[in-house]
Amino acid sequence: MGIKNTQALLNEQLGGLGEIEVFTTTAQTGKDYYAIYFVQESVISSITMTNTTGASNLVTTIPAGMTLFGNTTAITLTSGLAIGYKN
Repeated sequence: MGIKNTQALLNEQLGGLGEIEVFTTTAQTGKDYYAIYFVQESVISSITMTNTTGASNLVTTIPAGMTLFGNTTAITLTSGLAIGYKN
């Protein structure tokens, strides 16, 4: 894997290099999100992340405007609105 240029990184941040999914309280399973942006204040009721220690600490209220980076394979919100960026 080579070093990405500024344009490639910007495209990634905006979802231009992969699929994006907007979700609310429907359980998201079998996913491959590299980032999740929380549009509204959201309550995470469960989350599964690969190669991550302590992901269960993220079962909490997340403020609007926060971006969570890390390979997320499943997430369920009790309330809120988020955008998942897929690899």
